Amino acid sequence: MLEFIQLLKQRYQAVLRRMENHHPQRPAYQKHIEQLLLAEAFARKGLLLRTHPRTALQIAVIGPTQAGKSSVVNRLLRADMAGVSPLAGYTVHPHGYAHAVNREEYTGIPQYFAKFQALPEERLNREQLASFSLSECPERSPWLPAAVLWDTPDFDSIDALEYQEGLLRAIALADVIVLVVSKEKYADLSVWRVMQAIAGFRQPTLICLNKLSEDCKETLIASLGQKWRDHRVDQPPEIVPLMFKKPPLQQEWPAEYAKALPQLAGKAARGGHAERQRQWLQQHWEAWLAPVYAEHQAEHEWRLLVDACAAEGLRRYQRDYLNHPHHYQTFQQAIIKLLHLLELPVVAKLAAQTRRALTWPIRQLRRLGQEGTPLFGQEEVVLRQAGEQVLLQLADRLWDRQESGGGGFWRDAAAGLRGRREAILQAHEQAVTVYLREFQVDVASAADRLYVKLQEQPLLLNSIRATRAAADTAALMLALQAGGIGVHDLVLAPMMLTATSLIAESAIGGHMARVEAELKARQLAAVQTLFADGLQALLYDAPKHTEAGNRFNIPLAVCRQAEAKLNEKKHGIRFF
Repeated sequence: MLEFIQLLKQRYQAVLRRMENHHPQRPAYQKHIEQLLLAEAFARKGLLLRTHPRTALQIAVIGPTQAGKSSVVNRLLRADMAGVSPLAGYTVHPHGYAHAVNREEYTGIPQYFAKFQALPEERLNREQLASFSLSECPERSPWLPAAVLWDTPDFDSIDALEYQEGLLRAIALADVIVLVVSKEKYADLSVWRVMQAIAGFRQPTLICLNKLSEDCKETLIASLGQKWRDHRVDQPPEIVPLMFKKPPLQQEWPAEYAKALPQLAGKAARGGHAERQRQWLQQHWEAWLAPVYAEHQAEHEWRLLVDACAAEGLRRYQRDYLNHPHHYQTFQQAIIKLLHLLELPVVAKLAAQTRRALTWPIRQLRRLGQEGTPLFGQEEVVLRQAGEQVLLQLADRLWDRQESGGGGFWRDAAAGLRGRREAILQAHEQAVTVYLREFQVDVASAADRLYVKLQEQPLLLNSIRATRAAADTAALMLALQAGGIGVHDLVLAPMMLTATSLIAESAIGGHMARVEAELKARQLAAVQTLFADGLQALLYDAPKHTEAGNRFNIPLAVCRQAEAKLNEKKHGIRFF
């Protein structure tokens, strides 16, 4: 599960980097990334608790900029360890302070932070945001239990997005949350958006209402409690009022709240972490996966669109060639091969010499019958035109999809189709040439089947052979008188018609019709395979061949597998 969360987060980040600033989905995607960062960190905490069960209690001090978080940390530690500044966004790294705990109780923290580098506090800098510090407190504070206290970056400044991952990791690590807000910031939407986001972690919380004056204290405390009830379903936590004091007056933790954090630490429950994680993931799962599933739905619709356009191309091929009464040539090629098989051995040598003297058309047909050289003609033209028509139809459909607001996938599909149009057409033409050449085997097989059937009818076979021999003799006489002009039309075509008519009107006429029908069926199946393995396969992948797309590219099987793990029974779930 952790690997899937990381993958989903990375894909969201990649999509967001390519997304336009004014894109309507940008705020939602940014929110999902923050939630996924929290989910990843919370899963890492579970791993930390498994591998280092004696890890010390973790307390995170969080809040908006200029709320006084670092000052509260120093108050709780009773030492000036956290750096403070009047400048907004001064703290940009998580700073951990080990209070009254042994080193063995926080040795797993660097493993939890993973890619973040542990550095001494004085070496932290803004150029290296993926880092944190962890130092020991020299003295024990009466306001704190034994714990690691974390000073964290803000979550609402202009640059907060740059260092938010360190903040979110510190929040997810925490067993206890200390929310610090000031009278100017307690009602900010950013504060309550964060508190809503982590509600499912069920971390005991203490609120510090900072920079108060006596005249507004009670009013602000009541208003703050109402804000909590407006955004959370659990009861409002204890609120510690921190009064404003001008320097150099000492900022002290209120003595009446001395036991606030030690008592809250007793409510921290690490048991059931996996179940809390499961429930939190289930709460957000549908929203996270919605654009991924939408992308797969778009891919499915794209494939259906390609299939529909390819089916139209096949129908054009059947109309303009396969079932056309004048353009269908394939069975004629089979008859030519059959006529070659019917040559009488005695006449064949003389006939061959005669044919060499004929014009180019008869020599072309002779090579078709004798050497297997395909005369592609109309079928090649129709198949190439069908491929071009498929791409034109797809381009029109894609334009309609984009005009109706179809989303990033359809823009990718259109860009991929434009960019690969020539390559797809070239590959289709090459595939057509290969098909036409290879299908000559089926044409020869049809001729062989007719010849075998004719051998069962000796009288019919001899009649056709006589026709064949007479045609060769007539060709010789006509060539002498007419110089070979028009021999294809005047000699061979009538001879083919005579031979075809003799077979069709004979006892094996039904067999001839079946051979022709079977040849057409095999031809249609071969062209369907030509489209499916060539043109359609290339078009299916067209949306992937673009750098401008907003795509997640997470396989559907991977999503389903992660979802199945999430929904396993309580004791069967594995998050790591």
